[in-house]
Amino acid sequence: MAGQSNPHLSLFSPSEVEFVAEDEIVEIVPNIRMEALNMICGDFGPFFPQIASKVPLWLAVALKRRGKCTVRAPEWMTVDRLTQVLEAERESPREFQPLPFHYIEVSKLLFDHARDDISDAYLVRSLIEDIRDVRFHKVETGLETISGRTHAVKLKNLSAMEVNIVRPFMVRTLQAFYKHDSPQMIQQADTTGSRSTPVTDRGPRRDLRRR
Repeated sequence: MAGQSNPHLSLFSPSEVEFVAEDEIVEIVPNIRMEALNMICGDFGPFFPQIASKVPLWLAVALKRRGKCTVRAPEWMTVDRLTQVLEAERESPREFQPLPFHYIEVSKLLFDHARDDISDAYLVRSLIEDIRDVRFHKVETGLETISGRTHAVKLKNLSAMEVNIVRPFMVRTLQAFYKHDSPQMIQQADTTGSRSTPVTDRGPRRDLRRR
């Protein structure tokens, strides 16, 4: 879709959607001992070597950059699981398989900062890209079925990035059909705005007399 390469068509930029996804919880395995971190969003830790701990993705990336932990890939980021999802997506042209709401952003951040912690990283990345392409193709096909009688569109199991890209197209398409099928309402709105408010006749006026 055009929205994949043109962020100006989306409500939020990809980096803004990615920023929201950084609050997703992931599991890390620290290689150091560290006291608990008291954050506005919550308390995390204390951390002990080789003992798994759950933290926000942004914190996992920060610790990984400093060489203080390894990141465990989510359960859905395996070759077997993604292969099943891809096959189900292809077999169901009108349905979207359930995936984490931020699966696109989470996988991107993990590939960018913790690629060495992901088993079969190349194959996993290829499967995620194939799944994304299949899902966007479904959306494009669905857009072709929208007519002037469509009042709303329900798409179940879309991810955050997919919703961000699809929503502007959906809204503009429905608005275009609405304007095309109801030109008299547009003309009425234009003429109403240009009309002047009529003056109410309040009876005969009296001449003011000088004192």
